[in-house]
Amino acid sequence: MSLTIAAITFGVIFLAELPDKTALASLMLGTRYRGSYVFAGVAAAFAVHVVLAVAAGSLLTLLPHRLLQAIVGALFLLGAGMLLFHKDDGEEEHEPGREPSAPSFRKVAGTSFLVVLVAEFGDLTQIMTANLAARYHDPLAVGLGAVLGLWAVGALAIVGGKTLLKHVPMVWISRIAAALMLVLAGFSIVEAIVG
Repeated sequence: MSLTIAAITFGVIFLAELPDKTALASLMLGTRYRGSYVFAGVAAAFAVHVVLAVAAGSLLTLLPHRLLQAIVGALFLLGAGMLLFHKDDGEEEHEPGREPSAPSFRKVAGTSFLVVLVAEFGDLTQIMTANLAARYHDPLAVGLGAVLGLWAVGALAIVGGKTLLKHVPMVWISRIAAALMLVLAGFSIVEAIVG
């Protein structure tokens, strides 16, 4: 397992997840319920998504090398485009319908798990994780970096999301993540052409 690949994956996924709807959902849930309960559900949902994404990325490695690099490059370009041209529609995502009078761990963690599980399917960071797994051929390092990046964003959103947004505009966070994805797309496309 490469710690460098894990660190690269952590950085890319962390930056891409910051402006995501699940970070906002985690923030909302964290303001309504006990943070540790919310984090338990959020963390479990992110772990499920990383396992699915790494498995999909590992299947992509069965393709011929040039074709794989072309696909990975195109998907990174798509992801960068999604970040750069995303329009915030102002919708509040998946707020629980009712607040229990005495929320138990099971109810809060379960709600948090379901909210993030549904919101993350087919999400940019899940696609990026699959791409990174296909690119680096190190599913353990990519999985570790991705899950730690997602957990870090979830924890930040629950604990200090409002403070972060006061100091760093969301548009800059999105631009940095998009720039990193463009660099990765460039490397993949060059590798597909050069072979």
